[in-house]
Amino acid sequence: MEFRLLGTVSVDTFSGPLPLGPAKRRSLLAALLLSANTPVSLTRLTESLWDETPPLHARNVIQGHVSRLRALLVGADAATYGVELVTLGEAYLLRVPETLLDSERFEELLLLAREQSDPADAVLMLREALSLWQGPALTGAFTGPPLQAAAHELEESRLAAVEELARGYALLGEHNRAAALLRTEAVAHPMREALAAALMTALYRAGRQSEALEWFHRTRRLLADELGVDPGRELADAYALILRDDPPPHEEPAGGRDGARNAPAGPATARRGPDRPGPGTVHGGDSPSSALGSGSGTVPAPRTDAPDADLLPRAPRGFHGRVTELAALTRAAAGEAPVCLVTGPAGVGKTALALQWAHRNADAFPDGRLFVDLRGFSDTGEPTLSEVLREFLLALGLAPRRVPESVPAAAALFRSLTDRRRLLVILDNARDSATVRPLLPGGRDCVTVVTSRHRLEGLIASDAARPVPLDSLEPGDGTALLAGVLGEERVLAEPVAARRLAELCGGLPLALRVTAARLAGRPQWTLAGLADELADERSRLTYLDVDDTGVSAALRLTVQHLPPDAVHQLTRLGHHPGSHFDRYTAAALAGTDPVVAAAALERLAAAHLVTETVPGTWQLHDLVRLYARGLDPASGPEALLGVLDHYIATALTAADTAEPGGEPCFALPDDYRRPAAVRDFTDRAAAMRWLATERDDLALAAVAARTAGLDDRAWRIILLQWPQVVWRVRDSWVPLLELALDSARAQKDPYAESRVLNLLGWVLSEEGRVDEAVALLERSPGLARRAGDRLGEATALINLAVVQAEQGEFGAALAGCTRARGLAREEHDAHTEMLALQHLARMQLTANRPQEALDSVRQALDLGPEPEEVARRVLLLTISGEARVALGEESEGIRLLDRAAGDAERVGYDEGAVRALEALLRVTGRPEYRRRHDQAVCRLTDGG
Repeated sequence: MEFRLLGTVSVDTFSGPLPLGPAKRRSLLAALLLSANTPVSLTRLTESLWDETPPLHARNVIQGHVSRLRALLVGADAATYGVELVTLGEAYLLRVPETLLDSERFEELLLLAREQSDPADAVLMLREALSLWQGPALTGAFTGPPLQAAAHELEESRLAAVEELARGYALLGEHNRAAALLRTEAVAHPMREALAAALMTALYRAGRQSEALEWFHRTRRLLADELGVDPGRELADAYALILRDDPPPHEEPAGGRDGARNAPAGPATARRGPDRPGPGTVHGGDSPSSALGSGSGTVPAPRTDAPDADLLPRAPRGFHGRVTELAALTRAAAGEAPVCLVTGPAGVGKTALALQWAHRNADAFPDGRLFVDLRGFSDTGEPTLSEVLREFLLALGLAPRRVPESVPAAAALFRSLTDRRRLLVILDNARDSATVRPLLPGGRDCVTVVTSRHRLEGLIASDAARPVPLDSLEPGDGTALLAGVLGEERVLAEPVAARRLAELCGGLPLALRVTAARLAGRPQWTLAGLADELADERSRLTYLDVDDTGVSAALRLTVQHLPPDAVHQLTRLGHHPGSHFDRYTAAALAGTDPVVAAAALERLAAAHLVTETVPGTWQLHDLVRLYARGLDPASGPEALLGVLDHYIATALTAADTAEPGGEPCFALPDDYRRPAAVRDFTDRAAAMRWLATERDDLALAAVAARTAGLDDRAWRIILLQWPQVVWRVRDSWVPLLELALDSARAQKDPYAESRVLNLLGWVLSEEGRVDEAVALLERSPGLARRAGDRLGEATALINLAVVQAEQGEFGAALAGCTRARGLAREEHDAHTEMLALQHLARMQLTANRPQEALDSVRQALDLGPEPEEVARRVLLLTISGEARVALGEESEGIRLLDRAAGDAERVGYDEGAVRALEALLRVTGRPEYRRRHDQAVCRLTDGG
């Protein structure tokens, strides 16, 4: 376990960072860590969390954050590290060993560095100290004045360490390194004269006098323009030193550290290795030494009567599409001795693409075309390199008795014989880079095309191989492939079924060819009939195999070369109910941690069994998913339970970060299994982005949970999306919430049913389905009382009051909101109290009581909405602006409404923007407001 202040405030564990949640909680942790092992008073914490007047419920907010932080630490087994968060009266104490805190280790390393007599030792310690910094101190925290001062002090300490490190480099004569280090900081801190002076000195001592003088004049102008002052003594002294051309102290002799590094190179000399003969005549020879290409340095000539080498198989039949990939291969083949790397999953058509391109470009290789199937993913085993090289050398015309026996000698001879040829070499089905390298030809006009199910990144690094990735066919090309085998008439007779077949085959050419083979042998079958058969996932792979060829066989050959941890991960991914996954989701499915899962995903991606669609997010091809699911069907229930609990944990964290203190279903299932690690969200935007991105997969997970009888998971996964529901209320949430209601009722859980009814009723009312909303909401308060859920009852009363107000029942509505506020105050829940006051103010305004509405808004704002609660602030500002207008204070009302609209637009809260702008348009007809209103409505209508 490690606590970080030097960068984003975080707690790192073996399985990943703890999900700390909102900025206020990070501020609390930072304040406690800055005074580690010392009690921190409630007053000090309040000053650290708010830079203005704190809200009335500041104590409750802090207590809530302490409670959540303590639970996170306990869940991470912090006690085993000697970490404990305790309450001491009106203060809190975080016990933590100093070795676990990065700022303490940083200071310790600085002290050790200053005690060293050898500059080299000091430099090592200073570099290690600075490596602890991952960004500006206390990033991600809401820094009140005490934390701002602490962050400034830490930054000053870092800059001092940078300057000491630069001095250490100077003592070692490494002035260029000192200059590079100082330049970065001088750019970031242009007004810091000490940095500019140190940089000037380093540049001068590195022999870069003109740059040093230029930096002085730049800094001098900046000081004059910004501060109206002249350079201080440090800058002036550095300038004078340069002008006097004083020799630097401790200067090393010429050819010292920097001298050796920057010494000019001698004249370039063209050299050829023993395997790359010069441009002389190629001689023959009968001795063994000449056959090995050694001894006299000559190489055996090919037989003069030998035809041009051509080992290329016939062109693939029924090849369709791939125009873009063929063009990419042509581009990759340009240049000097290119190595083109065609990669993709099993059955995607890598070999077909390489052969098609080779036959189309045959004229470009007048000296021959070599081909070998390296069988890197075959049951029959790979050919030896000796066998392959022998075949290549014989094809090039070498007499059999002249073929060297050792691989290095044969490879050298192959490079020599191809040195002056224009030759194409296709190395098909390569498993790794090491197999490919000895088979690369030597001529600059030779082109090598390698196909592999693996990415072969080693070949990219060592031989600058140019990747040509291959993906599934588009439906149109897939249909054309079927027509090439079955005939156009049969496909044109059932165009819809043909396209459906192409989609069910996932655009995989191998699957399409197997499908076409089945249909070709059965003219009485219809395309629609086979499509119906393939639609059943349980039997789809069976229909995509013929004889010993098919999707399952191809995938099996890929999987058998994987290590056990990657195979385990793949089997669990097959049970994922969603469409994509990250390392946290993969870990939950496999019962591992994100570090292990990430390593397994990298292996699977290298084998093209998963695809990284965006950095950190992967997908499975549909057919790979079906194959993976069949590898270990019995593990399905365990994998599903793991991923469902992962979604609950992550959605809880996202909701807590987006709307601190407002999560509606904190009670976890009785058999809940906390994941090894939960994603951390540093701010509201990140949390909302995750909820939006994962919406479809969360819905699929809820459906899977309901189908599996895990109703206690289903309604929680749906309800925990409430910040996104509020954010995009008219975004078709009703069907999903109805699924949650069915799950809650199946559980016979009044708590769950009440909570779901609250949200569903509110969404229905926002959609204008008021009668349906009332029918649901009237049942909710009683269910909440029965469950002992007083906050749930308060929320139910508020939502019911909103609908009652819309129906003109203001007396009942005001009474409901007042009752809800009382319940919230009794539970010391500022969030729900603010919600009650917000709606109370809206009802008072509608009832033409603007002063009372303004008073309610003030009370809500006094409770202190968190900075993350943008929607809450926008709505309160809107009501306040409308109340000011109603009281005759039009200019102030317009100012508040414009501020509300701007805040909403800035964070993408289109619902709030529309409300504020509609209120503005009732007061003023400014074209700008009309334009912004129409744009916000358009965004809502178009889904963003």
